[in-house]
Order: sequence, then structure tokens, then C-alpha cells
Amino acid sequence: MTLIISTAMVKELREATGAGILDCKKALVQAKGDLDKAVEILREQGLIAARKHTGREAKEGLIEAYIHTGNRIGALVELNCETDFVARTDEFSQLARDLAMQVVGYRPKYISREDVPSEVLEREKAIYRSQAEREGKPPHVIDRIVEGRLNKFYEEVCLLEQPFIRNSDMKVSDVISQKIAALGENIVIRRFARFELGEE
Repeated sequence: MTLIISTAMVKELREATGAGILDCKKALVQAKGDLDKAVEILREQGLIAARKHTGREAKEGLIEAYIHTGNRIGALVELNCETDFVARTDEFSQLARDLAMQVVGYRPKYISREDVPSEVLEREKAIYRSQAEREGKPPHVIDRIVEGRLNKFYEEVCLLEQPFIRNSDMKVSDVISQKIAALGENIVIRRFARFELGEE
């Protein structure tokens, strides 16, 4: 019999540990659905350590630029950490460069879900509700359809929700959580800007 790991199980483990969604899912599969065992697996992997650092202030870091071949598209990303020691590591620099490439390739508009203005969110919800009604979906499933399409919207426009440019099995937020655990410091994307030649 195949073990089914539900979204609720993954969410519960993520809330308890602060580890990334994919890491939580893998740990639950490995633990055969046992939540306590999954927590132990994540602890062994050092991923829970990331959660301890996320509340700490991050004022050091660097601004990374990436200009795509042909010099027609580019991006600037400010990536912060806690100390200049970590900011000077190759691992941190590579993450900043990858994020600048991500901004060029995936065109995010916001850093996280929380940054999406409420009027944009309400407009999107109204569009998805209207689409579902036109498709003849029953009223009791429309809210779930709207939520599903909203999640897709977040994946398109929020940098932290996007599939990571170097490994599409992971979200950008999961990669940052792993780097926090590996480097032992809080890491924050402070801001970014994308430039395309001739774009208003």
C-alpha cells in the first residue's frame, strides 16, 4: 500500500520546524508519516537550525548584479545576512548571484506573498471566481479552485514562491532555508530590481 503524505501533514511539520516544504515532505516519506520521527530526521539534517536564525537582524550582505548575455536584461538584488564574514563567503555570493539570475529569468514582482497589495489580491480572486463560475463549476468547489489558482499566481509573481532557477524541485524559500542552516545566520532578500531594455 502506498503511503500518502497529505498537504496538512507537510504544513504541520513545516509550522513545527520551520524547514522547507520539500524537506518536510521528504522527511515525512522517510519517516513513513510519523511526525515525531520526521522532526528527528530534520534535526539530524540541521534544517531546524534555520528556524532559530530567522528572527535575527540581518544588516550586512551585498548587492549583486546580473546582466544577461546581450546586455538587454539585468537585475540587482540586495541580499542581507548578519555578519560581513558570511557576506564575503563564496556560498553567500553564489546565492546572491543565483537570485539575481532568478529575477532576470522568472520576472517576479514581489518578494513574498505578504508583499502582494490587497487590491491586486482581490482583483485576482475576483477573476478566478468569475472564471470558475463561467466554467460551470459547482458553488461548493469554487473557493478551493480560487485558492489553487491563487497559489499558482503566487508562484509566478513572488520570488520566494518560485521554483529555484538551478533546481526546479525546490522553491527559492527552501533554498534560503538551507543556506540559513548551512551558514548559521539569518538571510533576507531585502529588495530587487529588474531592468529590460526599452521596458517602461
